[in-house]
Amino acid sequence: MNLYERYILPRLINASCSCSPVTKQRQKIVPQAEGVVLEIGFGSGLNLPHYDAAKLRKLYALEPARGMLARAEKAIRNAPFDVEILPEKAEAMSLAAGAVDSVVVTYSLCSIPDALAALQGARRALRPGGRLLFCEHGLAPDEGVRRWQRRIEPAWRAIGGGCHLTRDIPGLIRAAGFTLDSVDTMYLPRSPKWASFNYWGSARPA
Repeated sequence: MNLYERYILPRLINASCSCSPVTKQRQKIVPQAEGVVLEIGFGSGLNLPHYDAAKLRKLYALEPARGMLARAEKAIRNAPFDVEILPEKAEAMSLAAGAVDSVVVTYSLCSIPDALAALQGARRALRPGGRLLFCEHGLAPDEGVRRWQRRIEPAWRAIGGGCHLTRDIPGLIRAAGFTLDSVDTMYLPRSPKWASFNYWGSARPA
């Protein structure tokens, strides 16, 4: 890990992922989690204030980036529920099959190298009837915006910690063996269209 990845990138990600439009998106999804919860891409803990503590028994916080976990330490200590850090990659998570009731993933599928494998791991970790709750940015529906996404993506990935602009989020979720219960979409306000097309909703193992 170089100095940029350890010290600068976490600050940039934290700033972009804590802006008001993104926070409002988190508020639509995170409070729905219940029981034993796995959060994929825990980052600096930006979702912690949005969980309904009365509905949680435990949170597994999966995050392989040490720089992000360092920024999350205080928030974890102050959390009103048990938080266990899993400092590992989502593509090879250690949780047993059927270990959790809910999986939460917000603004992480864009940067996980093998997002399909991560989602397949999430499906394995979910108990029968459990839910995947997601909120992500990805491939826009408008061809003009898509062209810009494809042009910008190589440079964006280099400076943004591997962040992809063109991932088809519903397609990935279906390919991982889920059935979508709901999915909503919109361009976030006050953001460039090439970086702001959002998908959010829930899914269950097929």
